[in-house]
This record gives sequence, structure tokens and C-alpha cells, in this order.
Amino acid sequence: MGAKNAAENFSRFLTGEVQKWASMKQTGLSLKYMMEFGSKRTERNLMISAQFLHKELPIRIARRAIELEKLPYGLSSKPAVLKVRDLYLDSFRDLRSFPEIKGKNDESAFTQMIKMIKVRHNNVVHAMALGVQQLKKDLDPDVVPNDLHEIHQFLDRFYLSRIGIRMLIGQHVALHDPDPEPGCIGQINTRMSPMLVAQSASDDARSICFREYGSSPEVNIYGDPNLTFPYVPSHLHLMVFELVKNSLRAVQERFMDSDKDAPPVRIIVADGIEDVTIKISDEGGGIPRSGLSKIFTYLYSTAKDPPVLNHEGVSDLVTMAGYGYGLPISRLYARYFGGDLQIISMEGYGTDAYLHLSRLGETQEPLP
Repeated sequence: MGAKNAAENFSRFLTGEVQKWASMKQTGLSLKYMMEFGSKRTERNLMISAQFLHKELPIRIARRAIELEKLPYGLSSKPAVLKVRDLYLDSFRDLRSFPEIKGKNDESAFTQMIKMIKVRHNNVVHAMALGVQQLKKDLDPDVVPNDLHEIHQFLDRFYLSRIGIRMLIGQHVALHDPDPEPGCIGQINTRMSPMLVAQSASDDARSICFREYGSSPEVNIYGDPNLTFPYVPSHLHLMVFELVKNSLRAVQERFMDSDKDAPPVRIIVADGIEDVTIKISDEGGGIPRSGLSKIFTYLYSTAKDPPVLNHEGVSDLVTMAGYGYGLPISRLYARYFGGDLQIISMEGYGTDAYLHLSRLGETQEPLP
């Protein structure tokens, strides 16, 4: 009986702590600030970074934990969502239990702990997707995706916050790399070549297409091979991979049984004063206007069989084909550093995706 009371008291204390921290103000950082701060990799700066995260991460995690308790349509009670909520509470408890960071040893121990938190949350996108799948099975089929506006808004906030949390942890951890790549400050490449990233992402997307269909359309890339600007290569790779993968699938399925050769997917990289814009064009038949409003929702997918949960450590988007998450999550990655993603389609011909990336890097993180 005593143990039960102690557990209930602790649970009440934890709930009170989560609510208290969730009400605190978040602090958004810009790409430019992360770059300038990280360029001086002194012990003092690593300490300041750890102290900032020691306070900032519990605020961000607490906000999501509270939201996970209050989702509409019974989504909060789905087993997969309960599991995610428990992960967030575990991470909140770990962060709040960690003592004040006063020296190098504290900073090292804290860095190891947040690395563990990042790994713990690897499967969160998949678990939430499973929760939404469970919800879809229970819903009246006449309820169309756009009617679930609250769930779409929540998932946008939730995944945007997750991108931010993982960026902050990843950046702090990467600043400890004793032998960084030339031009890299943590996860940011100050001289990133969008052409090279687009080539690498296209190669990966084509390999998926080969695996699924036995062949793949070509991808042609046009732009200045000498163009570089500061950005996070892993973010750009993820976005271009998703867009090219969609285009390849559309072209492949349209021309699979045709006598005509499949036309290539074209990528154009344009260097503007404010933005670097990447256009990905295909002749895959386009999207009907009635479907365009659904492509950025989380309850819509053109794939026939959504995948089962995958193992840990796999990139978010590689395993998201079929959940209908690739486009909405790609748009969040674009918006995280002040960019955007637009899709323009001609039914009967093809689709153009415009990926805008802010080259100024001054936009603060959007903080849901």
C-alpha cells in the first residue's frame, strides 16, 4: 500500500512539474546563430550550450507531453500514442533529474544523456503514424481527412517540435566531433553544395525505385556546380529524396506498360538573393485538383499498403512511404529554417515541386 501511495504521489509531482515547465517560454535559435556560436568550439561554449539545453529541452518536451494527453477523437488513448507519451515523460524526468551543469565532467555526462534521449525517440514518427492508423480504422469512413483539422494541426506542431529538439541535440553532440568535415560546424555545412546533395538524394531515390520496380527513370540535374551556402545537408537530403522518390514512382507507374521511354525527372537549382530554390519536375501524369488539398495531410496516402513499423535508426522518410507522411514532414523541414515547399500539378502531364531554402539563415526556429 505504501509503495502504491508513493507511486501516486510521484505521478502527481511529475504531472505538476510537466505543467509548470510547459508554461515556460521557449527560446528559438536561427541557423545563423547556431553557426556563429558553434564556430568557437571552446570548453566554455560547450558548457553554455549544455546549460541552455538543460533548461530548453524540458520546456519543449513538456509542451508535447501535455498535448499528447489532450488529443481529439480518442487519439491519446491509442496504445502507440500512449507509448510515445511515456517516452516524452521519461525524457522529461531524465532532464529534470540531471543536476546543474558546473564543470567539464557534468557537460560530458549531460551530452551522453541527451544522445541517449535522441536514440530513445528514434521511432517516434513511426509510433505516431501507427497511432493515426489505429485511429483511422476506428473512424467513420465518411469522415474525410480534411475534417480532422485538429489532428493535422497537432501533428504539424508535434513533428516541427521534434525536428527542433533533434536539431538542438544533434548540433550540441556534433560540436564534440574531434575531426569535423572541412567547412562543417556541428551539423551545419557552411559550404553545402545543393547540387551534390541533390545528386546523392536522387541516387538513393533511384535505388528505391530499382528495388520496387526493377528499373528507374533517369534524373537530370541542372545548376551551378560551384554554388554553396550554409545549410544542414541531412535536412536537404531528406527533402529532395522524398520529392524525387514521388516523381520517380509517378513516372515509372505511368510509363511501365508503355512503348515510350520514361522521361527523366528534372531538378533545377536556382541561386537567388534571398532563397536557393530547387525545382523538381516530372511527367508522371500529375495529381487531380481534388487530390491536391490532401497531399499535405497526415491521413492521406496514394500507396496501397502502409508499412508496418520499422526497426530503429532508419531515416524518418525512407520508411514513411505509404503513411502519407513524406510531403507534410518535408514541408516542415523546409519551414524550420525559414523556407517552404510548394507543389504545382498539371493533371494529365506532371508535377512541379518548388523547394525554397532561405540562404540568409536569419529566421528563428518556429516554436509550436
